[in-house]
Amino acid sequence: MAMLYIPRCLNRGIRNLLLQQRSFSAQPIHQFNEDDIKEKLQQFPGGSIDLQKEGEIATLIINQPERINAFTGTMILELRDRVEELESWTNGKGLILRGADNTFCSGSDLNTVRAISNPKDGMTMCMFMQNTLTRLQRLPLISVALVQGVALGGGAELTTACDFRLMTSESEIRFVHKLMGLVPGWGGATRLVQIIGYRNALKLLSSADRVRSAKALRIGLADKILPSSDHNWCMEETQKWLSHYIKGSSKVIQAIKNVAVSGRELPLEESLRNEKCIFSTMWASPDNLKALSTVMKHK
Repeated sequence: MAMLYIPRCLNRGIRNLLLQQRSFSAQPIHQFNEDDIKEKLQQFPGGSIDLQKEGEIATLIINQPERINAFTGTMILELRDRVEELESWTNGKGLILRGADNTFCSGSDLNTVRAISNPKDGMTMCMFMQNTLTRLQRLPLISVALVQGVALGGGAELTTACDFRLMTSESEIRFVHKLMGLVPGWGGATRLVQIIGYRNALKLLSSADRVRSAKALRIGLADKILPSSDHNWCMEETQKWLSHYIKGSSKVIQAIKNVAVSGRELPLEESLRNEKCIFSTMWASPDNLKALSTVMKHK
């Protein structure tokens, strides 16, 4: 896990606390036997979840354009594998999540949905995806979803697992679960309330309305609107936007993400203890001393 660099010089008590925190990102929300659902999901192949690393920014690509990038069974498994790989990326600082062919994701592939139609299997898949998207949200990387085209259902939920969302001017996010007689099951409703508040989240979930980019920006669901949908231009602009937030060493960026995540998810006292422990690893560290030296030179 690359959640936090832990110097060997720390005393045993602090090191033990930080080792516990370093594994925080991979701790599952749900404990269950995954073997049965894995076997079923593997029966529905197609598409892929592609991972590219360029410098300090990784890109996760949802790739099944012939079905508007809907998740097949094997894609659900691949997403978990790619997230696990990113947890161990020591030098990484940023992550862009996007769909192939200028659209984001239309949720679950209907063939997979029909095959997992009994309540037990549905619950198991729900727990599997909640665990995966929670680990995605807790990654020691600052993440941004690049929303082109549509993000529907599970695709809308997926956008909420990123720290930020950029949308092209013609794109839309839509929580269509109500129209299917469902509620979000991948953690999207919980994260949506955290992002835009109870009232706005309830409106989006209960109406199943299309949320165009201008409205998304107004209610805080989107962080920026990109005026062009050209793929190469959008990727360049997203990288530029993200680069503003990942300046500095990977250890500092990962530590910042850690304290922010713990502040959101942990009780106050536990989060304060976590912040104190992380602070102790950064104080008088090479990054801290270098920064102090730079400040002194400019006085």
